[in-house]
Amino acid sequence: MVEVYKLIANKLPEMSKSQRKIAKYVLSNTESVPFFTVGKLAKMAGVSEATVVRFATFLGFSGYSKWQKAMQESVKRQLTTVERLQLSDDVYEKEDKAIYEMFHEEIERIQTMADQFNAAAFDEAVQSIIKAERIFIIANRSAVSLGAFLEFYFDLMFQNTELIRNPHGISEKLFRLNKNDVVIGLSFARYTQNTIEAVSFAKDRGTKVIAITDHLLSPLIPFADVALTAPSEMPSFIDSFVAPLSLINALITAVGRKKRTEIEQHLENLEEVWERFHIFFTHK
Repeated sequence: MVEVYKLIANKLPEMSKSQRKIAKYVLSNTESVPFFTVGKLAKMAGVSEATVVRFATFLGFSGYSKWQKAMQESVKRQLTTVERLQLSDDVYEKEDKAIYEMFHEEIERIQTMADQFNAAAFDEAVQSIIKAERIFIIANRSAVSLGAFLEFYFDLMFQNTELIRNPHGISEKLFRLNKNDVVIGLSFARYTQNTIEAVSFAKDRGTKVIAITDHLLSPLIPFADVALTAPSEMPSFIDSFVAPLSLINALITAVGRKKRTEIEQHLENLEEVWERFHIFFTHK
């Protein structure tokens, strides 16, 4: 486990109620907190700025800046799946309380995303998707769930979208890329090498690349023309996709509004086909 976070986890039994609030927030947001100011962390954890400063010295650092630097260094190394599982045992208390804590933390992740939202980048992504001749979505491992959701709705609207998830077929699929296409890369810590290589190839081909990832230190960022970020880290062996899915929902909705007339006609035609093949349940 990364040393600074292991230190926090080990000291949890010694902490006051306010210190534990800081610790839980930090351990649930390991990739974003290292770049918070004292004021921002105090606000997000629901404590005073003085409490945050005292927390840094409680951990053994000479001040907040030293603690912050230690956390920033730790961001360069991703926690293994086993380490994340161990961390979840340290962060959450009783099992029944842990469930409600997780619900509350998911709300906080969406709020963090909203606070850091880049409207200009979002609008650029929407325009690029609308203008694209073809849309290729690159996603692997757990991020495939997000990619499939995005593919379903964009292909429903435009009939030009393909999810590429098989690492052995990426080279053949992406060989067709040109400057009129758009590639959307989805990856979150721990990032998959295949996704990084695919967006790098797309960048070399001159194709517009949209990265949907967890933060601006993501290895997808150097290859992205447009970056959209949503926090996914949580103190568990799984990823939290509540905020990324909210971002994707907003993206799909915004694209649909821009192309409303064409999409409405397309969906009306589809309704006839769905009725013919009895796609949806109807009450008798």
